[in-house]
Amino acid sequence: MCLTVATVTRPDDDAQLSRYGYRQQFGRSLRHFESFAVAFSFISITTGIFTTFAFVLVTGGPRGIWTWPIVIVGQTLVALVYGALASRVPLSGYSYQWASRLANVHVGWWLGWMSFAFLSIVTVSVDYGLVQVAFQPLIGEAYTPLSAALETIVVLALQAALIIASTRATTRVNNTAVATEVIGIVGLTILLIVVAAIRGLGHWSNLTSTGIVPSAGYYNWLGPFMLSTLLGAYTIVGFESASNLAEETFEPHKTVPRAMVRAVWISGLVGMAFLIALVYSINSIPAVSHSSAPVALIVHDVLGGFVQKIFLIFVCVSIFACGLVIMVTNGRLIWSMSRDKRLPGYQLWRQVPRATGGPTWATILAAVIGAAITLVLINATGALVTLFTASTIMPALLYASTVLLYVFTARRHRAQPGHFSLGKYEIPVIAGALIWLTYELIVLIGPAEFRDAQYYVLGALGLGVLFYIGQWLLEPGAMRTEEGAHGADALSTDEAPAGQ
Repeated sequence: MCLTVATVTRPDDDAQLSRYGYRQQFGRSLRHFESFAVAFSFISITTGIFTTFAFVLVTGGPRGIWTWPIVIVGQTLVALVYGALASRVPLSGYSYQWASRLANVHVGWWLGWMSFAFLSIVTVSVDYGLVQVAFQPLIGEAYTPLSAALETIVVLALQAALIIASTRATTRVNNTAVATEVIGIVGLTILLIVVAAIRGLGHWSNLTSTGIVPSAGYYNWLGPFMLSTLLGAYTIVGFESASNLAEETFEPHKTVPRAMVRAVWISGLVGMAFLIALVYSINSIPAVSHSSAPVALIVHDVLGGFVQKIFLIFVCVSIFACGLVIMVTNGRLIWSMSRDKRLPGYQLWRQVPRATGGPTWATILAAVIGAAITLVLINATGALVTLFTASTIMPALLYASTVLLYVFTARRHRAQPGHFSLGKYEIPVIAGALIWLTYELIVLIGPAEFRDAQYYVLGALGLGVLFYIGQWLLEPGAMRTEEGAHGADALSTDEAPAGQ
């Protein structure tokens, strides 16, 4: 997943870190595959499709899956911009560090807060989805908001315990999950099409059907087609998690950008094939559309209960690992901001007691916040839709802000020779990314049915104002200086660098 307990480091990478005023605290263990695996696990097409397929069926019908390629192109453009920024500032904290270095401390703090709010809600979104659409169908448990909320809290606790206890074990879980996700999704795609064709259950006409959604006005402004875009917009996010582990990656200026773009494209291609197989295999569109776990139902109808159970085990592993990676990413962000004294209680959150485990208290904080959000939604029957909508709005805002950061600051700084760069394609990539993100934000902000999710986002930003003011009062020096001014002495005596 993220770290292993390697002690071998590359002097050039560590020298660059010291130029920013920081000491190396983690061993550099991530190479090309491991960096890709982090981004791929965060995206997790299994998680996204299992969680949002019900939404697209009732919002845009089976035909709605054809918005998926639009999202892949748009997110690829965003990933390219992120790659250019990650190459120039290879530090944990990604947008927080990029903005702090290229713009100023205040812009950096707000992008860090937005990232923190996004990661907090998406952790709950993923784990809640694990319980509702995979675990409960696996054990035959009927869904209720109370049962889903309580089981989600248990999942959050297990993930936090694993991260704190052993990064080696966490790595193994993620590596296993990447393998099971690819094998499971590709295998299921082939099985669904073949068996559905043999049994006469498949219908190619499903691919152009609107299902239970009226065909009139399907392509209207903010109509079913535009809303269906959220299927991909929710799923193809989190590729930037690879950049949040830059301080644990060999040659991050090369490795991280490639990992992000590859994760988007491979996830997109495999996900599109799986969506086509699912829609083709639907025998009764109304029955599947009204199911709380439509993917599990399709697999059961076509392949039988035994295969469904086996596949749901694979799904549970993949989604659990996705939530695990997200919690690790959030913990690293909290740790990164805390070593610069930018969060209340930073003395606790910045501690890395053992090289073999994650930042303990930062991870606990991420888990506790996730549990609190879950408890707020404990009686909400539409909790999953609210969660996935909120966790789509937040990254869209963050992505748009980061692309604008590149436009106004990073373009003035030339990339170093041998580092990833947009080169002559810079202007069309930026323009395309901004067009895509504007479109996505319109879809997310316009509809009235997304008001609950929008209130969460506004609440998170409002809470950010209070913490921002509080940090100014508590740590005025830290809120005025650049990162690195106190980074080198931010380690307490019990925070030894990894491997020492």
